[in-house]
Amino acid sequence: MPPHSQLDHHKLLMYLKQTLDKYVESDYTLIYFHHGMTSENKLSLSWLRDAYREFERKYKKNIKAFYIVHPTMFIRTVLIFFKPLISFKFGRKIHYVNYLSELEEIVKCDQLVIPSRVRAYDDKIRLNLKPSVVPGPISPPRSPPLPFQQFGVPLSVLRERGADSDGIPLVMRDTISFLREQGLQTEGIFRRSANVSLVKNIQLKYNSGEEVNFFQIEDVHLAAVILKTFLRELPEPLLTFKLYNDVVNFQNVDTESQVITIQNMLMSLPEENYASLRFLIQFLAQVSAENEVNKMTNTNLAVVFGPNLLWGQDAAMTLSSIGPINNFTRTLLDLHKEVFAQ
Repeated sequence: MPPHSQLDHHKLLMYLKQTLDKYVESDYTLIYFHHGMTSENKLSLSWLRDAYREFERKYKKNIKAFYIVHPTMFIRTVLIFFKPLISFKFGRKIHYVNYLSELEEIVKCDQLVIPSRVRAYDDKIRLNLKPSVVPGPISPPRSPPLPFQQFGVPLSVLRERGADSDGIPLVMRDTISFLREQGLQTEGIFRRSANVSLVKNIQLKYNSGEEVNFFQIEDVHLAAVILKTFLRELPEPLLTFKLYNDVVNFQNVDTESQVITIQNMLMSLPEENYASLRFLIQFLAQVSAENEVNKMTNTNLAVVFGPNLLWGQDAAMTLSSIGPINNFTRTLLDLHKEVFAQ
């Protein structure tokens, strides 16, 4: 946090709101790194109070969790002080994380922009612990995928073990088949969160080779979250790292050339990626066609799915490119009939 003398903290609050506006229409998580606060840059209690009041319901309804990394007695005391102002529902979303290794169990730290001094501080406090209580490494070696694993597995592997003849992965086929029949007119589909334990349970079933029947579960939002989670946990995004620069620069393509440009871009995709993308986009077009009921236009769907279709190998690049990625996704939805006409 910059000191008061260098930056107007009220203007900073307005900047934070403007930044969050890009994300709050769908599920999101906030991670706050507390290390680095000093007497010079410490936020006043009145600023914190105003900040909480400034973020109205639209910012709070879709936040899944608020993680405070490296909390001190000060920040714990502040939260106790504000307890009467904080709603019970929001209060349950606040979690303390003592080490980056604990954070790694929740999110992929390599996709976060973590300041070097925060990592250095984490190393320091880990070294000061007794060997018997030192948390494990931040990035443990990846174990080979389970025989039936569906999440976090390359599409090329899934094509060999559970995809249909068109190369559509099992999870995508199950969720989209169910949502196509029972979710198209559900208001806010893909914007609502689902019970975390239920999501993990479904993932475990898939990864263990158990059958998952969403028609028996009858939970539209659970199926929607599972679909987004599957896409987000792919080792490489559906649109591939190779297309990252082309997608980010697509905003410079003139309108008349957009269809042919997208077609040329997608020609470089592996067969299983292309088949899955076409399957997904054609389904999302069906969702958008019911937008008067479900409130999910192509623009809204692009905000939700853009970050799940493409991200950069560098987290900072992804954050700065979220607008162009969403713009490309919206255009792909707008022009899907022409793009996939072949």
